[in-house]
Order: sequence, then C-alpha cells, then structure tokens
Amino acid sequence: MTQPLDLVFMGTPGFAATILDALIAAGHRVKAAYSQPPRPAGRGHRLLPSPVQELAERHGIAVRCPMRLRDPGAQAEFAAIGADAAVVAAYGLILPPAILAAPRLGCLNVHASLLPRWRGAAPVQRAILDGDRETGITIMQIDEGLDTGAILLQRAVPITDTTTGGGLTGELAALGGELVVAALDRLAAGGLHPHPQPETGITYARKLSRDEARLDWRLPAERLERQVRAFDPWPGAYFLANSPGGDERIRVRLAEIDAGAGGQPGTVLDERLSIACGEGVLRPLRVQRAGRAAMDTAALLRGFALPPGMALPCPATS
Repeated sequence: MTQPLDLVFMGTPGFAATILDALIAAGHRVKAAYSQPPRPAGRGHRLLPSPVQELAERHGIAVRCPMRLRDPGAQAEFAAIGADAAVVAAYGLILPPAILAAPRLGCLNVHASLLPRWRGAAPVQRAILDGDRETGITIMQIDEGLDTGAILLQRAVPITDTTTGGGLTGELAALGGELVVAALDRLAAGGLHPHPQPETGITYARKLSRDEARLDWRLPAERLERQVRAFDPWPGAYFLANSPGGDERIRVRLAEIDAGAGGQPGTVLDERLSIACGEGVLRPLRVQRAGRAAMDTAALLRGFALPPGMALPCPATS
C-alpha cells in the first residue's frame, strides 16, 4: 500500500460487503459507510440491515442511510467527512455532482462487467443469460452518466458452461476488492490515469424482476439452461405444473440440454422429465417445490405426477 486513505464506502448487498471487507483489510480508514436503509424481510417482515451495514457496524464504522443525496444537508454532511476518495459498489442511489466533487481523488465505482458492455443494474446475470464467454471487473471514475465514467482498471474472468449467477457474483466481488485496492494505491501515487470508455459495444443490463424468471418453453433449450444458471439464486427460474391444488411453481436449480428429439413446446417427453422447447430439449436435474428443500428430479417425480405427454403451460404473451 502506498498510504492509507480516508475513504467513504457506498454499497448495499453482499457483493459490496466483500469489497468493503477488502478495503478494511488493506488498512484504509473507512470514515463512513453509506447503504440503503434496512428493508423488511422474511415472513415476519422484520427490518434487516444490509450486508454492508452489518459489516460496517461490526468494525465500528459510522453508517448512514439517506433516502436521497440531492438534499443540501446530506451533501454537506458528506463533504464534511473530508474523504480522500469514495468507493461505490452496488449502492442503489445516483450520486449528484456535489457528491462527486467532494473527495479529492473522486468517486470510484466497482462494476461487475467489462464496460461499456453491461452498464446498469444486473450485469452478472445478463452476461450469463446472453451467452457471453467472459466478463470481469471495471474500476471506473464515476461521472454523472449511468456507468459512463472513464476506466481506471479492468480484469476479465471466463464464463463457463457451469457458471451460475451466485457463483460469478462471489468471484467478481473478490476480484473487485483486489482491483479497487490496487487502483487506490496507484491513484494516490499519481500512477493511474483514466481512459474513456469505447463508444462501441455498449449494452445495458436492466434490473432483474421475478416476472422474467418463468421458463418459456417456446424458447431454445440452450437459452433456458442459461436462464436457470443466471437466475440462481435469485430470482430463481421456474415453471408451473398442474397439481390437485392448482398450478404449482417448480423451481429449477440445475438443468441440462438433451440431444433427443423434441415436440410441442412444454410437452413432457419421458419419465426423466425431459421437456420439449422451441429448439431442443431441456431436462431439469435438480428442482425445488415451494417451502421445501431442493431435490433431484427423480425424487420429485416419486411424489409429484409429471407423466410423459403432459403439457406444461407457457407464459401468456403480451
């Protein structure tokens, strides 16, 4: 380390907490942590602090959870910290110009893609879903646009045929912590110079929703298998199957593409739950009923009828 810096950290989920942990371990002085306010969770809707808030409080770091940063009072409070730099990772609020201008070294963003590809809220899942063969971490100098700032550092990682959204998020979080520590050292020493993002190859990673988690059997099996991996653990790919109590949601935790002959999309083809798709066949290997533990598909079929010839419904088209 060139020298410990006075930092503000701004982030919310587990991805961001991993990066905050790396900054603390590197010896930087985190003067304050900004995070989204506690949210209701679980059946009791109890307010739970974010992973960043929990980690910060364990280390005695002051936590602030403003609803907005455009308020002059919030901006004055931020500036009064006197930070050398702010590090931002999956925070959830746009930083206005007064916030961006306050730290002497600026505000650095740890973004989970190789910008300019996959700007936006869900770059990890969109990269898997789209069939990308690599992604990575970008350390970016934040400007007023949506992930449009100049690049400080980048490093790529491969996406394989077994990569899941959760696994890749964890890998990128660890890499993000390593890279942002290196970026801060070089920036403080005057040895790191930003360069503009390319003007070509720009894509946007829109926010994930539960509505898009349902498997549409009219799509190619290859795409649906990627959807299963991209949406694990959240929002969780699923299909509906008829049961005595009505349609039941069956979550698919693991699936494979089958080389066998297909049929009408959504048709169960055999006793192993091979399902015809728009192109090819998808076979769920590990599934989960609502309120139960995940199980192998064979265990599901011993107690839940999904016989060959059954037609699984496709989502309604808009």
